[in-house]
Amino acid sequence: MERDDLILDHSYSLAANHDEEHGKQMRKMIWKVTAILSIVTIIEVGLGIAIKHGDALWPLVKITFLALTLLKAGYIVMEFMHLGQERKNFRWMLFGPYFVFLSYLVFQLITEGVYQGEMLHGTVEATKTVIEHVAH
Repeated sequence: MERDDLILDHSYSLAANHDEEHGKQMRKMIWKVTAILSIVTIIEVGLGIAIKHGDALWPLVKITFLALTLLKAGYIVMEFMHLGQERKNFRWMLFGPYFVFLSYLVFQLITEGVYQGEMLHGTVEATKTVIEHVAH
């Protein structure tokens, strides 16, 4: 049995209909993606250098790092997996569950973090008092 995936006398590559114009478009797209991802990475590194750990803005920097990382991951998926050219409903079908899961995960992390902070610092009664005061 002869394998049909081997390139023999370039007949396979010619049958794939890849011409030079298509190659130029692909290289242009790759350079564009590289430039955008490099700019976002430079912003991340610049924030990390400019704002030190322990600064009042550090929690905002961490959230920005997470957001930019998710943005880069989504952009890579949209470009290299060709989801950017798909229908909007199909993209939401793929990314919607991830957004819901990430939102739930962030909610759980914040809730548990606040609870742990209250347990460690003994501020449970103070929090209950504030909640009761706001409720009335």
